[in-house]
Amino acid sequence: MDSMWDTCINYIKTDEARRHLRESVIMPMGDILYNEMYFYVWFICLYHVFLILIILANLFLLLKLLSHASIK
Repeated sequence: MDSMWDTCINYIKTDEARRHLRESVIMPMGDILYNEMYFYVWFICLYHVFLILIILANLFLLLKLLSHASIK
């Protein structure tokens, strides 16, 4: 007779158990995490867009300032 550990391992190795585990545990957890993190991901994306725009504006202003400055 197999031990309890071997029985569990043999059960998890079956395709039906993997499919059941994926459909009943992993997919709902992924949906829950996605729904919870959705706002934060968009916030981070918008933050990066604004940060890039600010950096480009600073670069433009710096180049404009350097082109008008006279070097003595």
